[in-house]
Amino acid sequence: MSDIKYKRVLIKLSGEALAAAGGFGFDFDLAAKVCDKIKQCTQLGVQIAIVVGAGNLWRGRQGGDMDRSAADQMGMLATMINCLALKETFRSIGCRAEVLSASFMPQYAEPYTKSKACEYLDDGRIVIFGCGTGNPYFTTDTAAALKAAEIEADIALFAKNIDGVYDSDPKQNAGAKRFSHLSYTDLLSKHLKVIDATAAALCEDNDMPVLIFELGDGSNIVKAVTGKDIGTVLNNKKQSGGKL
Repeated sequence: MSDIKYKRVLIKLSGEALAAAGGFGFDFDLAAKVCDKIKQCTQLGVQIAIVVGAGNLWRGRQGGDMDRSAADQMGMLATMINCLALKETFRSIGCRAEVLSASFMPQYAEPYTKSKACEYLDDGRIVIFGCGTGNPYFTTDTAAALKAAEIEADIALFAKNIDGVYDSDPKQNAGAKRFSHLSYTDLLSKHLKVIDATAAALCEDNDMPVLIFELGDGSNIVKAVTGKDIGTVLNNKKQSGGKL
């Protein structure tokens, strides 16, 4: 227990990070590696909750002229596919996991309540939240921020395909500088899009710290919960400098 920095964490996994070749579908081999690292965290005594996106299956902007609400509902359903795939992956490595859904679909998952989520976390089970917030016009980033606040997580870990927050796009600018720390005020004022503005504002209002880091094979999740210096920390603290 002394090896961990955080007792309860919310991990936001992007759907793209779990995608199969070509950026579509679900890579079960990669998922098994990531789930094994998460299992290691639970063995250290960390309580783990997960929100997973659906970018490997569906994005609302793919809907063209489709009504935004309908497109977002399709996205929420797509998150449930990823949730069930993750649950089965955890089961296959001997790890207990439960899916709780923001939308009512009892054939597939229990309805979400804070009390049920905390009960499972206290029992040592991994909790996977499906269907985002249950409402259109909100991203899974916002769902992660909301659930992190609701379950009183110590930190929200946003596992991305990039190793932190930069002052410009590192794919387009070889001289882009990565921040080791950013306040939410600076993140929002600089219009840095690493998480959406609604999620950032929600974390700011609830004093919820966020760590942005690269998922890779999941090893960075273990580094994060044990306090290693990785990624970019977002919180309400002002800090001079901060670029790596």
